[in-house]
Amino acid sequence: MKIVALVLAGGEGTRLHPLTAEHAKPALPFANGYRIVDFVLSNLVNSGISTIYVLAQYKPESLMRHIAAAWAPWFDDGEGLIKVLLPRSNTLAGSFKGTADAAYQYFDVLQAHAPDAVAVFAADHIYRMDVRQMARHHGERGADATVAAVAVPLAQASSFGIMSTDADGRVREFREKPRVPFAIPGDPLHAYASMGNYLFRPELLGDALREARSRGETDFGRDVLPSLCASAGVYAYDFARNVVPGVQEYEEHAYWRDVGTLSALAAAQQDAMGHRPRFNLWNRRWPIRGEYDAALMAKLRDWREAPEVEEVEAPSLAVLRRAAASRAANRDRHSDERLQTS
Repeated sequence: MKIVALVLAGGEGTRLHPLTAEHAKPALPFANGYRIVDFVLSNLVNSGISTIYVLAQYKPESLMRHIAAAWAPWFDDGEGLIKVLLPRSNTLAGSFKGTADAAYQYFDVLQAHAPDAVAVFAADHIYRMDVRQMARHHGERGADATVAAVAVPLAQASSFGIMSTDADGRVREFREKPRVPFAIPGDPLHAYASMGNYLFRPELLGDALREARSRGETDFGRDVLPSLCASAGVYAYDFARNVVPGVQEYEEHAYWRDVGTLSALAAAQQDAMGHRPRFNLWNRRWPIRGEYDAALMAKLRDWREAPEVEEVEAPSLAVLRRAAASRAANRDRHSDERLQTS
């Protein structure tokens, strides 16, 4: 399946102020030299998705520098591309009015690749995910759209976009932050929350974006998905079914965190610390990439290209990755705010 990815990275992140005073939320440092956006980009690249557009708006400078330094080098020697897109100056006063409007403004760019599916993924969550498994689920059901879902306790569900599903996973209703959330069929204590990761059939996405624009609607969660559930085949993909290689037995299964507040960010950073972390940043079979890794790769390339150095003397990329794994001291951050998933 040929997939083109659209990464939504324009969020202001007001609840993370003052950290977001000069940076967009996805560009904020997370831990060990990684930034928040590195997790979604690593998941896409590790899943073999090599055409990625990152939509940026709020204070985009640091995000653009990071993409150029940490991610563009990975695409230099192969097919595919990664590119940051800003709001078009001739559309809605030169800004994105919402996530759906951002996708609408650049849908023609996506169409030009003639993809089998369009992935629209959020840029501000901490997790590992093999997107190919979600794409397989999408294709097997002949879905028009698929929403990645994580099971959350009902008591916390009102903070998310929540889905009402049939037993086969078909989404019948989607509500953004409902007062009374829907329970998962057969599991009255949990609800399916949207992870902000979607797969769309391209023709359906184009029609949905045009219709939303004609109605003055601008957001995927608030506008587009609730409408699609009533008229198209929308399915939930249970993130707990996703299997990522290299995850250790002591890690939390299907770890995913929305780091939208200062306490949630600190809790997720704490989860990545220690000898047996809840979320292990070092996984050689599903690596998280960042600026340090790109710098090491550049050094390896320079070393190998240097005429006075024999190839046998050059360190392997695996060796450099092991060096990257030990960098940066742990920070002492503590918080009890964690999302308990099933």
